[in-house]
Amino acid sequence: MSKNKREAELVKKALVVGALYVKKRGYGEIEATDSHKLKVEYIYRALVEDKLIQPLAKQDISVPNMEHKLALWITRQLPSDHPLVVGD
Repeated sequence: MSKNKREAELVKKALVVGALYVKKRGYGEIEATDSHKLKVEYIYRALVEDKLIQPLAKQDISVPNMEHKLALWITRQLPSDHPLVVGD
């Protein structure tokens, strides 16, 4: 998987948008005290459950790979002129 230069920023954005998504979807609420790993895994699994992203193979499941999937997902959700998308 090729890594985007702005992947860390995209993951942060994906966590914010993903938290809103899971709350609206009725999956629960992500707390500010939840660990980064828990947030990533929770949002990743919710998006997989709703078939919004393709799941990783079982042997490839890791926080960095889930973060990469979230970065790809949020890139598709943002408008093409968004600062995190422009210039890549």
